[in-house]
Amino acid sequence: MSDEFDVIISGGGPTGMMLAAELRLHGVSVLVLERDAEPSRLVRSLGLQPRSIEILDQRGILDRFLALGTQYPGGAGSFAGIPSPHPVHLDTAHGYLLGIPQPQTDRLLAERAVELGAQVRRGSELAGFEQDTTGVTVELADGTRLRSRWLVGCDGGRSRVRRMLGVAFAGEAATTEWLLGEMSVTAPAEEIARISEEVRKTQRGFGIGPTADGLFRAVVPAADVSEDRTVAPTLDEFRAQLRAHAGTDFGAHSPQALSRFTDATRLAERYRVGRVLLAGDAAHVHPPLGGQGLNLGIQDAFNLGWKLAAEVDGWAPPALLDSYETERRPVADDVLTITRAQSVLISAEPGPQAVRRLLTELMGVGGVGQLLAEKVTGLGIRYDFGDGTDLVGRQMRDLPLAQGRLYEQVHAGRGVLLDGTGELSVGGWEDRVDRLVDRVDHRADEPVHLAAPAVLLRPDGHVAWLGGADDQPGLELHLERWFGERETGSLLA
Repeated sequence: MSDEFDVIISGGGPTGMMLAAELRLHGVSVLVLERDAEPSRLVRSLGLQPRSIEILDQRGILDRFLALGTQYPGGAGSFAGIPSPHPVHLDTAHGYLLGIPQPQTDRLLAERAVELGAQVRRGSELAGFEQDTTGVTVELADGTRLRSRWLVGCDGGRSRVRRMLGVAFAGEAATTEWLLGEMSVTAPAEEIARISEEVRKTQRGFGIGPTADGLFRAVVPAADVSEDRTVAPTLDEFRAQLRAHAGTDFGAHSPQALSRFTDATRLAERYRVGRVLLAGDAAHVHPPLGGQGLNLGIQDAFNLGWKLAAEVDGWAPPALLDSYETERRPVADDVLTITRAQSVLISAEPGPQAVRRLLTELMGVGGVGQLLAEKVTGLGIRYDFGDGTDLVGRQMRDLPLAQGRLYEQVHAGRGVLLDGTGELSVGGWEDRVDRLVDRVDHRADEPVHLAAPAVLLRPDGHVAWLGGADDQPGLELHLERWFGERETGSLLA
């Protein structure tokens, strides 16, 4: 073996890099293997949803993304483009869609992982692996052999890690394909906007518009579903489809990036086999409607990172690592449901259009638009912890505290006890949980009232316990549940 690591991550996309950064917060040695020698220029995702924005804020790196993106306050929570007649209240301090091309997101997350000490090897492809009771031996395409305690497949929808594990990837094969590209055009911008608007009245799944760097981004239905979608479309193929659907190719030339995507929808049967786990597109694929693919992967990594680090560090309580699958797989299943529905609703066929008109009417029923917006943004996610109020299991939104914002206190990725009583203790868990003696500032412009004076947050911001000064025993039960046994050297043990 030439190298040994705590965790090897196969795949250097947004999921892999987010996971690497989360692991490095806890001192875990990480190697990211990325097949491509250079970062991809393909723009497969155009934005970040509020839940992902909250995650970046919790880790203190949101400003880097805001500096390069555009905030769209009305863009978050849109379901198949159907407007809701009732105002939708998103329970977040970040109620907007952040428009930012995926190459920018990829770069910022990669920089963050390296900044924290992750090793990244580009041009290195995983060829195979074998696992045993103590770790995983990884073989690269060039014959190099590496050893790690854990392996995580973040290697996309055609994941080699998943296939080698023999994990079933049930669902539906692609029935529709679209071409996506960024290119220069010769047609005037006003003409492009006019034609695009006319086409979109009768055809869904078509669009063309300017990007921030002077190019035009276009999406157009493909002629059919290609046999090998890893082969990028040619400019001639793209121009032919533009002419077929818009009557003109807009003088498209000099493409910067061309790619394909489909409505294939699949979910991995399992997220873990022994010492090998799956995350991101390796665990689930779906149409890009609602812009949730990249976001879902980032959120997978945020859930998995602290749990895998706890396993490496030796303090993970029983079943903590398995809770990654029990929490995240149902979320992915729900996303597959709503993207399937949106795929139907964009069809121009009479049946789907009738359903679309009916759903448009239902949007007038109080709560329907709110429910769908929470599903699309991820803000409605509540993990089932088996007890507690409705807030238990949800991710805590940012709160105005007397000494600053809550999210400013969680950058280190540790558990947090927000103790408004000043009388509770995390004695015995100080190496894993920070005690923050503070209170919610009800003098803020938008006051937030907690259901209890104290709250215990997991490292991923989800509420693990609510209570008061007289419930120290209840707090300790939940500390042990999520953060393992009390340290024996503690004075309070």
